[in-house]
Amino acid sequence: MAETQKITLKLSPQARRYASPDAPLEARSMAARGALPLPPVELATVLFALLHDPDAEIKTTARESLDGLPRDLTLSVLSGETHPALLSHLAHVHHDDAELMEKLALNSAVTDETFIFLASLPHKRVVEIAANNQQRLLRCAEIVDALGDNPLTGRAVIDRILSFLGIERPDAEHHEDTDPFDDLPGPDEITDDRARAALRALLGDDAAGLAQELLEERQEAPDEQERINLLQLVQTMTVMQKIKLARMGNGEARSLLVRDTNKIVATAAIRSPKITDSEVLQFAKARNVCDAVMRIIAANREFTRSYQVKLALATNPKTAQPTAMKFLNYLQEKDLRSIMKSKDVPTAVSTHARRLLTKKGKI
Repeated sequence: MAETQKITLKLSPQARRYASPDAPLEARSMAARGALPLPPVELATVLFALLHDPDAEIKTTARESLDGLPRDLTLSVLSGETHPALLSHLAHVHHDDAELMEKLALNSAVTDETFIFLASLPHKRVVEIAANNQQRLLRCAEIVDALGDNPLTGRAVIDRILSFLGIERPDAEHHEDTDPFDDLPGPDEITDDRARAALRALLGDDAAGLAQELLEERQEAPDEQERINLLQLVQTMTVMQKIKLARMGNGEARSLLVRDTNKIVATAAIRSPKITDSEVLQFAKARNVCDAVMRIIAANREFTRSYQVKLALATNPKTAQPTAMKFLNYLQEKDLRSIMKSKDVPTAVSTHARRLLTKKGKI
């Protein structure tokens, strides 16, 4: 069991007179109420120290004072030279406040563990800041994991992360809309090739090596035991290892990874340079892939040259309705009739199929 890390707080001699467990009870009680003429960071640090006071009433009062600091003071604390443990505490207290979390995400004193928590929060600007902080992405793969699981991680953010990992968006893939945060500069941009090389080196550990051995391309289909072994292996992998496997593995690996709950992993799988037309069609028909995968297939001109892919996208409920309706325009009469009568597609799609047939005078 891991030992609890001891937290050492830096306090001025004046502040220490109120925060020390040896200080008079009256002085600690006054400090717990926040009634000290101290700068914001030091005041918050005193209150944080009193969260561990031996007196239960002082602890409760200090917590109420710290968590209820006036907003302008809290902003100063979150953007100042504040102890990482105090920043972590305030991150969990104020996690619903987008502006405060943005200030926190820009503070270099925040630990990677707290930054992982920030990357998981439903705040668009915080997600953007996390995705642009390539120094942290370089040293902490769990941040990529958190971003991939965050519902607010959009296509532009995924593209930026995968581009940093060496997986570029294909020329054949276009975006029908743009991300409003696309043009924001990153606070810690890294273009040095050595940084990319270091990141790739992180992927080459034992699990990734084992995956490469297991997933050498074969002419024959893998047997059931191999499939079980692969599934078990993938479940033990980090998100970085999965991204590498999505890029370098075989069709069986891609079939698993394109269904991964992490959108960044699934995107890496559908963008693998080894992907085949039959795989694309299989994924376009699948009901258990994420929306991001469906959007990428629909946006890729090479993929959608296939009539069967167009049909699969038009009839898959996971395809965005406007996109499905667009592909109806390319379908044959018999398929439009089938969609018009189908209960497996959204009502808007079947209604549009009827509208197209009526327009052509086929009803």
